[in-house]
Amino acid sequence: MLHLVRHGRSLPEPGLMPSAWELDPAGFDDIWTLRESGRLPEDARWFTSPESKAIATAQLLTDRPVGIVEGLREHVRETSDWIEDFEAVVRRAFADPERSAYPGWEPLATARERVVTTVRLLLADHPGEDLVLVGHGTAWTVLAAELRGVEPDLDRWASLGMPDVIAVDPAVESH
Repeated sequence: MLHLVRHGRSLPEPGLMPSAWELDPAGFDDIWTLRESGRLPEDARWFTSPESKAIATAQLLTDRPVGIVEGLREHVRETSDWIEDFEAVVRRAFADPERSAYPGWEPLATARERVVTTVRLLLADHPGEDLVLVGHGTAWTVLAAELRGVEPDLDRWASLGMPDVIAVDPAVESH
């Protein structure tokens, strides 16, 4: 089973790119609640995005070793602009994934290809094992859709908590 964990609540800092944001310590209780919830397997392989908020979330969720994997990075958004209607811009990225939805953003199709390729390699390297991947909402939304062979669920994306978990059985839903 594949457990896609969205990182805990971040501490937005205007002037910094979102990839540089840290976790908000006020949200640590939510991460510890997830840790104790039983929603994540005890005996799993753990991997995380290289972004600090994902790494910190993984470290709060497990005492197991956690591999940092570049390909699990969020949809790249190389801008420190504060976007008032962020959800509308992300929805535009989903509507036209071949184009950048905002200056400095990679096309969502590029992010999807990177994340899907990376996860398929991780699954091939760890056949039959539970994997917990700690990362990001947009990346997990496109990945889950690709593995399930369906369109991305934007309502689910919009309702994802920080943290949250999407469980996918790649043996059943892949390809």
